[in-house]
Amino acid sequence: MSTSPILSTGVRQNLNSLQSIKTNQTMTESRLATGKKVNTALDNPVNYFTSASLNDRAGDLTNLLDGVANSIQTLQAASNGIESITSLVKDAQSAAKQALQTADSETDAIVTGSVEDLTKAKNLVTDLGVADGTDFTITTGNSLTGTSVKTFTIGTGSGEYATVGALLKAINASSLDVSAVIDDNGAIEIEETGGEDLSIIGSAATITALGFSTTASSDTAETSETRDAYRQQFNDILGQIDQMAKDSGYNGINLLMGNDLTTILNEKTGSDQSKMVINGTVFNSSGLGLDTENEGGFQTNKQVNKILDTLSSALMTLRTQSSTFGSNLAIVQARQDFTNNMVSTLTTGADGLVAADTNSESANLLALQTRQSLSTKALSLANQADQSVLQLFG
Repeated sequence: MSTSPILSTGVRQNLNSLQSIKTNQTMTESRLATGKKVNTALDNPVNYFTSASLNDRAGDLTNLLDGVANSIQTLQAASNGIESITSLVKDAQSAAKQALQTADSETDAIVTGSVEDLTKAKNLVTDLGVADGTDFTITTGNSLTGTSVKTFTIGTGSGEYATVGALLKAINASSLDVSAVIDDNGAIEIEETGGEDLSIIGSAATITALGFSTTASSDTAETSETRDAYRQQFNDILGQIDQMAKDSGYNGINLLMGNDLTTILNEKTGSDQSKMVINGTVFNSSGLGLDTENEGGFQTNKQVNKILDTLSSALMTLRTQSSTFGSNLAIVQARQDFTNNMVSTLTTGADGLVAADTNSESANLLALQTRQSLSTKALSLANQADQSVLQLFG
């Protein structure tokens, strides 16, 4: 059996009003405390889950920003490495150019035949007795500086040279740095014009018929110590280029030592994933086509000029790759800015779905507090009406 007191209609109505005001007041205070009008799915399921989805995507993109930032630093490290390597290549150029300004060992190698009164019309086979179809080989350079070899076939067949004039013309038209003429005495003279060693090879009968010794050769001058010092300086610089390339990595990725860089640009997977792959390159000395010079290098202008050509090519390669990395860096930075803006957009949109209007909620709280006071007063008046019945028993 219930023992709850029986309330009058007026008292019960005022009590219900106070309870409703208290519930609304608690909700309003919660909104002001959290800044949200939707705190659970019960408040507004659509807004709650949509906001959660937007915040999840913003969180995924924020996590990707760390990888994007690492990619930017990796590209900057590679760009700094290229800049320093470019400076070293220019130092190597300077060493080579200074070598050119010093006296070289270009004493032209000359081999002169002993058969005199030759004319260009002399037939090598019928007049000089050279065996038809035999080879006559000229070699320039040596094992240290590299050799160039060209073989000429003497005879009357197709592609062969039958006269002295035809042979000399063929020698002068070849890729060898040599000059072949008939000297004032009418003997064949062959001169190496690049400062390299020169030797003539062929059968003893052929060499003798042309008037040369069977060991016909001529060496260049002795090694220049000054130029050798520049050679050593050049090699030291190449060593520094190798070290610079190795030290240009960031977080385990070195674009100058052949590592590729992959940057994930969105939160999706599979075929919908957006990413950027930047291919690395090898920019140590060998990767740039630069080789250390062995003893005997840098001794002739021909050798040094060949090195300068290689250095110019290396500089062009460095500048091209620097431009490529610069373009890649600009793209990654643009994606970083885009992702930051997208995170801001998603967060703002998510907040807009659940955020409370603090001004409106403050006004509501003030109104509820006023209604609470009025309802409390009304409840008191209702109780007074019931208490007046007690006066009948006084």
